[in-house]
Amino acid sequence: MNVLIINGSPRVGGNTSIAVNEMVRVFEQEGISTEVCQIGNKPVRGCIACGNCHDKGKCVFDDIVNELAPKFEKADGLVVATPVYYASANATLIACLDRLFYSTHFDKTMKVGASVAVARRGGCSATFDELNKYFTICGMPVASSQYWNSVHGREKGEVEQDKEGLQTMRVLARNMSFLIRSIALGKEKYGLPEKESWQPTHFIR
Repeated sequence: MNVLIINGSPRVGGNTSIAVNEMVRVFEQEGISTEVCQIGNKPVRGCIACGNCHDKGKCVFDDIVNELAPKFEKADGLVVATPVYYASANATLIACLDRLFYSTHFDKTMKVGASVAVARRGGCSATFDELNKYFTICGMPVASSQYWNSVHGREKGEVEQDKEGLQTMRVLARNMSFLIRSIALGKEKYGLPEKESWQPTHFIR
C-alpha cells in the first residue's frame, strides 16, 4: 500500500515539508510506503481546456503533471499539502491539480485523499475546503484528523513549535492508514460500489 504526497510549496525544507515529514514518519510506522513530490518550484501552467487529454490520455503539456499521473493511478491515497497564499493554495499547485485530475481517466473511486494547509495565521480552513473538492468530485473518501488539517508558522522551521498542528498531522496519517487498509479489505470482500451512468444536467438550455 502506498501514498503519493504532493508538496505544493516552492520552499525546499520549509514548513510544509516539516508537516509532510511528520506524516511520512507515521506512514512508515504503519507499513505504508510514501513518495513525496515537491512541485511548488516547478514551471506548471494552467489548464487551457483544449480537450486533447480525452484523445491522448494525458495532458498536452508534457511536464510534472504527466509524471505524477501514473504515480497517482498506482497510489492508494493522495496527500496534497500547500502553504496558504491569500486564503488559497499555491497557484502552482492548483494548476497542477486541475490538470492532473482532469486529464487522468482512471477510476479514482475509494482512493483516500487528505489535504494539508500551512499558514502564518489565517486562511487554512478556506484552503482546506478548496483542496478537498478535488477528492469529493471523484469518489475519493477524505481522511480526517483531530482538527482541520493545518499547521502554523511563518519563518522556516517555526512549524516545529506548533505541537498541536504536528500532532494533527500524526493523527491524520494514522487515520489515513487505517482507512486505506479498511477500504482494501472492503474491496476484497464486497468490491467497489456500483457505478451509474453519468447524467449530465446543465443549468442553461
